[in-house]
Amino acid sequence: MALVRPARPPFDPELAPVVEAVGAVDLTAATLPQIRGFAATPPDTVAAVLAGRGAERRDVGTTAPDGGPVALTVLRPARRAPGVLAPAVLWLHGGGMVMGDRFSQIDVPLDWLERFGAVVVTVDYRLAPEHPAPAGVEDGYRALCWLAEHAGELGVDPARLVVAGVSAGGGVAAGVTLLARDRGGPRVAAQVLSCPMLDHRDDTTSSHQYAGGPATWTREQNAFGWAALLGEGHEGGRDGVLPYASPAVAEDLSGLPPTFVDVGSAEVFRDEDVRYASRIWAAGGDAELHVWPGGFHGFDVAVPAARLSVAARSARTAWLARALGVA
Repeated sequence: MALVRPARPPFDPELAPVVEAVGAVDLTAATLPQIRGFAATPPDTVAAVLAGRGAERRDVGTTAPDGGPVALTVLRPARRAPGVLAPAVLWLHGGGMVMGDRFSQIDVPLDWLERFGAVVVTVDYRLAPEHPAPAGVEDGYRALCWLAEHAGELGVDPARLVVAGVSAGGGVAAGVTLLARDRGGPRVAAQVLSCPMLDHRDDTTSSHQYAGGPATWTREQNAFGWAALLGEGHEGGRDGVLPYASPAVAEDLSGLPPTFVDVGSAEVFRDEDVRYASRIWAAGGDAELHVWPGGFHGFDVAVPAARLSVAARSARTAWLARALGVA
């Protein structure tokens, strides 16, 4: 008997041809090295993007608590107003916890570098399965501490530190923010979670809707990413899974900074992201939630010129301007 796929929300008409052209990608331990190669950002692309945005680059490094190296890149506007402290964005890239690099999706925070004069610090957090949890989120937290420690030399306002990320990076960003709260670490002024990967249980309605394609990130790929990060046998519960690795299992979401969450209606993470924002409100917190109708996973990165993408980026930037007190 043929399986009946659950009904799905339609893709936005402008986006539909893009996602429907995506072939089925079998993400496994055997295919991961090749997929990582495709996902890596070419150096000439990085140079061209930074030049086009008027960004100066400085590569630095720090050390994680377990002694592992953490590579960072500091991006600053080439033209800066003297004596004016800038906001700073700690950027965590996407890639399902298993791929990508610190320049993946870098155009997103570069929008804020241009708009607000923000300093962007982007992190090569260590990837699974070679580095299982909590390595990646600890790397992100160490990067946040480095940013706070070097705020003076970077010309950064320590009261305006933003933690932001997309997809897996959104999940890491949420974990970093929870760590900062629980450890009494650097004060995070705002967190921006774009289509974040938050829940290792992978068992919502939207997760089941996007089992199989067409989709840019499927339930099966998601299961592989979580298994790589947490190990086999993690499914179905919270026992032994730290909330910093899977923020959806955090019992307490109070005391978090103002939070922006956005996600597409036509993607695997829709329901876990909506629930995360709802739980922040339930804990008395400040959150803004956008569910973009017809958006597939990562639509505004994949097709930035689409009308829905322009609207999504505009809403995100407008919220951040308000959170940072920028005119």
